[in-house]
Amino acid sequence: MELIENIDQINHPFKNAVITIGNFDGVHKGHQSLFRQVIEKARAIKGISIAMTFDPHPLKALGISAPALITRRDQKLELIEQCGIDVVLCIPFDKAFAAVTAHDFIEKILVKKIGMKAIIIGADYSFGKDRKGNIDLLKEHEERLGFKTIVSPWINDTGSDLERISSTRIREIVMEGKVDQAMKYLGRHYQIRGKVIKGRERGGSQLGFPTANIKLYDELCPKLGVYAVNVETTKGNFWGVANIGFSPTFGDHIFTIEVHILDFNHDIYNTRIRVNMVKKLRDEKKFSNIHDLSAQIKKDIEIAKDILEKNGYS
Repeated sequence: MELIENIDQINHPFKNAVITIGNFDGVHKGHQSLFRQVIEKARAIKGISIAMTFDPHPLKALGISAPALITRRDQKLELIEQCGIDVVLCIPFDKAFAAVTAHDFIEKILVKKIGMKAIIIGADYSFGKDRKGNIDLLKEHEERLGFKTIVSPWINDTGSDLERISSTRIREIVMEGKVDQAMKYLGRHYQIRGKVIKGRERGGSQLGFPTANIKLYDELCPKLGVYAVNVETTKGNFWGVANIGFSPTFGDHIFTIEVHILDFNHDIYNTRIRVNMVKKLRDEKKFSNIHDLSAQIKKDIEIAKDILEKNGYS
């Protein structure tokens, strides 16, 4: 996959470019379906498949309250690459870009700069200054500029006819702690990423369960509680149990994400790990003493092992 981070880096139009445009936060099943359509169309006309996305989120760039991101830039690009897109345009979004009119965006950027021959987008997509661009405007320019507008239907295979796959719904699910339900929207477990830092060093010495303490990199954090997780480290992938919260038994009121990695004895301080959130086990709870907390952690581990085995982790 070729990554282009500024429109000015494009020296000549792509051959028969087929493009889709969006924030693609989460790269969920709906986005994945869109990418497949782009790839298939590009193959059909012997062209190049292109996804245009933005960094930072347009709302954030304009000083408007933006939703917490499901996938930050690096993970989003990794996931798009896995879908098989030829080129990703990750465009810096600022006030100057926001001021480009919808007409100029179509003609000067999409057609003349990128070489668009087809665009595949959702029915409610809008673009350009004051978001005045839409499907109707694209169709008005098709014949004159020589491209085709293809409207992609909403994808809904969540098992419910009352909801469609959306980044908004995924955020709600994660913040409710229902991370196991995220799979039906994402096609994978929701993942948090972070750097392993020095913690309060009581997991091993006081509880008997050493933990990797994470400085959270992602914006969207699951609901406080204890989770069965699969942990991707520089030493391989391992089962684990993660506690997200304030460790009320110790009473220091410091927010932490602590991951006890099962059967693990490696130094991973200052490395980044990826934690796949498989299922919530319980809410965070204050215990009367460390012995009771340690006993509960033992139970959590056994339950987590059963869940992870059933989810196909080996």
